Amino acid sequence: MPAADTISPLVAGLWLLNIVLDSGGQLAFKAAAGDETAGDGLARWKHMAARPWLWLGVGCYVVEFLVWIAFLSLVPLSEGVLLGSINIVAIMVAGRILFGEKLTRLRIAGIALVTLGVAIVGLGG
Repeated sequence: MPAADTISPLVAGLWLLNIVLDSGGQLAFKAAAGDETAGDGLARWKHMAARPWLWLGVGCYVVEFLVWIAFLSLVPLSEGVLLGSINIVAIMVAGRILFGEKLTRLRIAGIALVTLGVAIVGLGG
């Protein structure tokens, strides 16, 4: 990606939309899979298929695929993939907020390192 002062609004918008859609899909799948009333085996899958969370996740991924292709058409692959890794941070933080998942010291260190790496790539380093 070009230096921060030359990032086009389209590239920035696609990148942010990718983060929202990818994170939204993961969180929707977690909500679908985490329903403790779903039962086991085939009954669990039938329960999840009847709930909107699973389909919201699928929809997010379908749209995210199109956004990702558009984003990659505008940035080099190596930079796009590195910038896309910020989704890991967004999902970990949202998992903590929405599902009460633990953030250990090592996970927090990982979040910091991924964020630093994305910042370096985003600044053209």
